[in-house]
Amino acid sequence: MPERALSFGATAEAYERFRPGYPTELLDRVLAYADRPIRTALEIGAGTGKATRLFARHGIAVTATDPDPAMLTELRGHVPPDVRTERAAFEDLRSDEKYGLVYAAASLHWTTPEGRWSRVAALVEPGGVFASFGGPLRPADPAVGEAVRAARAPFLESDGVPSPDGTPPGDAMQWPGTELRRSRWFTDVRQSVIERRYAMSASDYLGHLSTISAYLVLPSAARREVFGRIGRVLPEVVEMDADLTVHLARRRHE
Repeated sequence: MPERALSFGATAEAYERFRPGYPTELLDRVLAYADRPIRTALEIGAGTGKATRLFARHGIAVTATDPDPAMLTELRGHVPPDVRTERAAFEDLRSDEKYGLVYAAASLHWTTPEGRWSRVAALVEPGGVFASFGGPLRPADPAVGEAVRAARAPFLESDGVPSPDGTPPGDAMQWPGTELRRSRWFTDVRQSVIERRYAMSASDYLGHLSTISAYLVLPSAARREVFGRIGRVLPEVVEMDADLTVHLARRRHE
């Protein structure tokens, strides 16, 4: 999936416009889990800073990292001026500084599996927190969801990202919690869900789809065709399920 992982920069402005932000409830859950003040944080794959601003506005000193310069340029226009930015892929981050919180907002699945958890652990203070959160936006009406699936079927079997470790969707513990539980660096792994539902116009839903990697890597003609087909089956207002699955884990003390 490397091509998909590096496909977002060309749509940085659309990503900012059409991707949803993160609720205060997410911040509250992370802080409650930490059970101690969090003063510093590092974000893996910050994108346009949707999650960066949530933590930074709480007074946490955030370092936002992303390999794509277009994403970081967009991010800088939306976050507090004291947010540090670093253009780097997760695999290239230096571990000479440790943070009270390291988090990934809908980005961890793009990181290289080999050595993933040792790299994360090297960035987190002992007793500190790792957090991963995200979830797809899907039409809440099953009939609308099936119409969208049928419209895209000639071009894409699925527009989602499969579980990196093959965990079936129905299992109680989902990835990355599955891997965190097996990791020797982390303990107290917890999974929870923040329920979200909201309405968006058909055009905004298409705008959101235009930021999804599965569509971004299609040839431009195919992309126009599939968006045209999906647009023709959408109601004027699309009710969306946008639940966030949150995974939290604590860095073991050495």
